[in-house]
Amino acid sequence: MSQLAIENDQPLLDDVQRYWRGRAADYSQINIGELAMPKRAVWLAKILEQAPQKPVLRVLDIGTGPGFFAVTLALAGHRVTAVDVTQAMLDQARANAAHYRTTIDFVHSDVHALPFADNGFDLVVSRNVTWNLTDPQRAYQEWRRVLAPGGRLINFDANWYLQLFDASSRRGYLADRANAREQGLDDHYVNTDTQAMEAIARQLPLSREQRPAWDSAALLACGFRRIWLETDVGDALWDETEKVNYASTPMFMVCAEK
Repeated sequence: MSQLAIENDQPLLDDVQRYWRGRAADYSQINIGELAMPKRAVWLAKILEQAPQKPVLRVLDIGTGPGFFAVTLALAGHRVTAVDVTQAMLDQARANAAHYRTTIDFVHSDVHALPFADNGFDLVVSRNVTWNLTDPQRAYQEWRRVLAPGGRLINFDANWYLQLFDASSRRGYLADRANAREQGLDDHYVNTDTQAMEAIARQLPLSREQRPAWDSAALLACGFRRIWLETDVGDALWDETEKVNYASTPMFMVCAEK
């Protein structure tokens, strides 16, 4: 990526960072709940099922947010480094790590350009991050760079804002909102500044893509030697409220081996 392209992306990167800075505290409350619930063990089992089989993994948590993956993997005995571009998120993650008395190396960094040497990690994990990126292809290439040979990337995400560009997806999104109301469930979009996030999402490249097909092609183009995925991993990882809220945007898991 040229320096000019990076500079042109900066206003959008600033908007993304500003949005998540404002969401840090309430998003942390969600993670605190997840860490205290049995679903933490379910997430851990799914990650370790796909990870390299080593007793102690060198883990990089990309876009850690309030630290759910970082704390979960550190509690399981792995060596965890966690990065996020939003300082407010890192502050929440440090507090959550301290609560669980875990040792995690937190790093403030743009995930498109990581401050780490080549081949330093056995496992890279990420959840709901790639859809936020201004240059996801570049980010995937960077994440591959820091993986050791035989290391693996595990990314969980969804087609969160395809509904802005696809009529069928929009109908599904509106049906999810109606179903949550009818079933008396919390609508997970109520605490979201939908107008601000949609304005950002309209400018992000992955909002328009059909995923995880895009991700599979991008990861192969980066040089990963093996790709595998689950297109309905939310069936195993989400609770019933999440399944209703996100029925039209099923969570996928895409894995890649260097």
